[in-house]
Amino acid sequence: MKIIELRSDTFTLPTPGMRDAMFSAPLGDDVFGEDPSVLALENKLATMFHKEAALFCPSGTMSNQMAISATVSKGQEVICDELSHIYLYEGGGIMANAGASVKLLKGDLGRLTKSQIEAAISPDDIHACESAMVSLENTVNKGGGSVYTSENLEEISSFCRAKAIPLHLDGARIFNAMAVTGQSPAQFGTWFDSISICLSKGLGAPVGSVLVGNAAFIKKAKRVRKRLGGGWRQAGMLAAAGIYALDHQVERLQEDHQRARTIAEICSTLDWVVMTLPVVTNIVIVKIQDGLNSTNKVAELAQKGIKCSPFGVDYIRFVTHLGFDDDDLNRFEKAIKA
Repeated sequence: MKIIELRSDTFTLPTPGMRDAMFSAPLGDDVFGEDPSVLALENKLATMFHKEAALFCPSGTMSNQMAISATVSKGQEVICDELSHIYLYEGGGIMANAGASVKLLKGDLGRLTKSQIEAAISPDDIHACESAMVSLENTVNKGGGSVYTSENLEEISSFCRAKAIPLHLDGARIFNAMAVTGQSPAQFGTWFDSISICLSKGLGAPVGSVLVGNAAFIKKAKRVRKRLGGGWRQAGMLAAAGIYALDHQVERLQEDHQRARTIAEICSTLDWVVMTLPVVTNIVIVKIQDGLNSTNKVAELAQKGIKCSPFGVDYIRFVTHLGFDDDDLNRFEKAIKA
């Protein structure tokens, strides 16, 4: 029985073309700033997002934490949605790494508005925790892959700029968002002061994330990366995978989105599924009947060859990716309906 892997788009494997690019990549020592492939990847993304500089690191969690630590001082606060990855899934890093507090807001499927953020800014009072960063996530993982509109982002960006509060983007699936909205990397570079860009999810690279921002910010972030143990040597083979992904595996994200919509349609016909969150990108989150336990249901599906993730007591998540094709989709439908 072939396993249908839908737990995450992090399960993607390098394609033959990507492997060839990795094995032929020119290498150097990145800690000394001399790996040509790493430099090429950083320059590529900095240019693409209209930023002065970029920094390649092992993971999106690290790039987010570098951004926070390079921006926020001990005792200050980060404003974000209660579903944010930086709050839920980064090991308490905001506190542990930056010594900062968090102000959580309840948005719409993880998306905040300018009015919410404006109301959350702490007053200029010595008793208050100083608001030092606003962080958004796009797409929102816990929001079922929800995306921000250009109008939302322009409004939030203009407000933060007027208040001189840095605006960060956890762009773990930013290319999935752009595939839906038609927004450009340059627009995001204008809206945000710093952006974390993951290469190892829908884009299919084996590892890696890139943080972009202005030169002074990236210089600070590099110091944080060193402190976190994120300096690496001949990382060019991994950087080459990222370059290949950007050149060859962005447009195909639309295929993942279409298959996710089909999965949602299939799930809507199942008697144990109560509802499905709106499917916009490559994430499908379904709510199961009361009395069922998501962990037990996921184990049951695994026996049928379908691997997915419990997402709370009564929610299950499916994520499409380049390793899940139309044949897998047909097998999924037959197995889950059996």
